[in-house]
Amino acid sequence: MKNILSLAFVSLLLISCGGKEESVEQIIENGDITAMRAKKTELVNEQNAIKANIDSLNAAIDKLDVKKKAALVTAVTLQDTLFKHYFEVQGNVDTDQNIVLYAEYTGVLTQLYVKEGQRVAKGQRLAKIDDGGLGSELARQEAQTALAKTTFERQKRLWDQKIGSEITYLEAKTNYEAMQAATDQLRSRVAKTVITAPFSGIVDNTMADQGQVVNAGQTGVLRLVNLSDMYVEASIPEAFLGKVNQGTEVKIRLASIGKTYDGEIRQVGNFVSPDNRTFDVKISIPNPDSAIKPNLIATVMVNDYTAENAIVVPENVVQQNAMGNSITYVYEEQADGTAIAKQVQIEEGYSDDQRVEITSGLEAGDRLIVEGVRSLRDGQAVELKDQSSNNQ
Repeated sequence: MKNILSLAFVSLLLISCGGKEESVEQIIENGDITAMRAKKTELVNEQNAIKANIDSLNAAIDKLDVKKKAALVTAVTLQDTLFKHYFEVQGNVDTDQNIVLYAEYTGVLTQLYVKEGQRVAKGQRLAKIDDGGLGSELARQEAQTALAKTTFERQKRLWDQKIGSEITYLEAKTNYEAMQAATDQLRSRVAKTVITAPFSGIVDNTMADQGQVVNAGQTGVLRLVNLSDMYVEASIPEAFLGKVNQGTEVKIRLASIGKTYDGEIRQVGNFVSPDNRTFDVKISIPNPDSAIKPNLIATVMVNDYTAENAIVVPENVVQQNAMGNSITYVYEEQADGTAIAKQVQIEEGYSDDQRVEITSGLEAGDRLIVEGVRSLRDGQAVELKDQSSNNQ
C-alpha cells in the first residue's frame, strides 16, 4: 500500500510538471531566479497537498483495517492505593552506652575478672586494683566506729534518764558522727579500687593488663558497650523542618550488613546549625541479634508525604508532548468492539522508587497502557496482548 501511494505521488508530480507549463529543466536553463522561486513554491504547495491526502488515506486505512494495524499493548486497571514519599539523608549509628571505664584509684591492677566479648550485668565486678593497705585501714576504722557507736548509745540512754552531764553526751555523739564520716570516706576510697559495670553490656576490649600500674582518671581499663539500645543520628536540611517531627516514620538502610529497618524519629533537635543549615534527629533502631555496631554508616529515608488514596503509575509510562505537558495513554473500548489508545494529559505529584503519583487526569477504574506505550499515538487502534484483567 505504501508503494502504491509513493507511485501516485510521483505520478502527480509528473502531471503537475507537464502540460503547457515550462518544465523544471527549462526554467533552470533560462536562468530566471524569480521563475525558479515561483516554481519551487508551486511544487512545495503541491507536495504538501499530496502529503495531506496520503495522511488522510492512511488514517482511513487504519480505521478500516483494525486487526492488521492494531498495536499490541498491555493494560492494567488503576486502583486507589497508599503512596508514601521519602527523602534520603546520611546518618551514623551510635549508642548512649558506649564508654571507656577509667581507673579511679592509683595502684597495681591485680585482677581482671572479664575478657573481651564477654557479656556482663549491671553492677558486676570487672577489675580490682591493689588498695595498698587501705582495706586493713578500713577494718580498723570500722572497729573504732563501732566502739564510738556503743559509747554514744550508752551515753544517750543515760541522758534520756537524766543521768550524767550533757557535755559527756554531746562529746560521745560528736565523736561517733566524726568516726562514721571518716569510715564512709574510707569505704568510698576502697570502693574505687573495684571497677564495676555501670550498665549491662559487652566488654568490647580491655586496655590494661593484669599487673600493670594504673593511674586514677588517666588509665583506661576497658570499654563497655550496650548494643541493645542503638540509635541513628542524622542531619536534616532546614527545608524539611515543617515535615519532620517526633514519631515521623523512617526507613534505615545499613548497606554494610545488607539490612533495612523500620523506625521512627524519637528526638528532633531544637537548633539549626548556621554552618550547614541542618538540624539533628535521633532514630531508635532495634538490634535483637547485636548485628548493628556503633559508627556504621546508615541511609535514612524520612517519610515527608503520605496519600491514603493515590493514583500511582510506573514512571516509564509518562511522556512529554510537544507543548511540554505530561501525557499517557489509556485503553478505551469502542462501540464496535475495537479499542483505541486514548491520550490523556496528566499532572504529576511526588515520585518514588520508579513510581509517580498522578494528581489529575487519571482515576480509579481507568485502564492504563503500561507496555507498548512509547510508540502509540492518540486514537490509534490497540489490542491487548493478555486479555486477563490486571490491577495497578
